[in-house]
Amino acid sequence: MPRRQYGFTLIEVAVTAMIIGMLAALAMPLAETTVRHSKEQELRTSLWQIRHALDAYKQAWDEGRILQKVGESGYPPSLAILVEGVEDQKDPTHRKLRFLRRIPRDPLNTDMSLAADETWGKRSYDSESTAPQAGADIFDIYPLETGKGSNGIPYRDW
Repeated sequence: MPRRQYGFTLIEVAVTAMIIGMLAALAMPLAETTVRHSKEQELRTSLWQIRHALDAYKQAWDEGRILQKVGESGYPPSLAILVEGVEDQKDPTHRKLRFLRRIPRDPLNTDMSLAADETWGKRSYDSESTAPQAGADIFDIYPLETGKGSNGIPYRDW
């Protein structure tokens, strides 16, 4: 009576390893694309939040709720002031107007040693949209990443 053998042959193991390797190679680009889309969605949300806060600050300035000084554009001098707040000039108790709970980080910026407001490029009211420059105020923000998004538009133009 022959003895029965249990286990797999070398060929069966090699074929199984090859199939698993091919499946992993196919799944890797899909995982990278998913991570990229997730970061891009977070970028869109962060840009919207900060730009909305900049516009709300300007509207409050136009309404006289923020102390107006000659020569100012009405946009905040820093992103930090959107979190710290400014005194409401129309409120008798001078409560603070706050426009953000926190400054969102640029999700494409991987340098964790930078503060959240340092991860963004800043454009002043006086600079051109084609060549944004920082200045006395912050009219707009943009990602510092130089690559293109999955939609083909450079991140700086979002």
